[in-house]
Amino acid sequence: MIGRNLGRYKIVEILGFGGMGAVYKGVDEVNHRQVAIKILPPEQASDPERMKRFLREARAVARLHLGSWSSSATVRRR
Repeated sequence: MIGRNLGRYKIVEILGFGGMGAVYKGVDEVNHRQVAIKILPPEQASDPERMKRFLREARAVARLHLGSWSSSATVRRR
């Protein structure tokens, strides 16, 4: 994933991983800001309850103000 682009976001490095997937440090190439990108594994993304939890988390993060980190949330399904 490192070096890949997901839309306007470039993945720079992995920050960590856990039960709901991996979190990467990225760059919003339009606004030139650091972002955190969480990616669910396919088996998690296909589970409606996990996806519901993920979307709830994304909405909560979007409301935060995190200094130099972007707090917007984008969810893209494949």
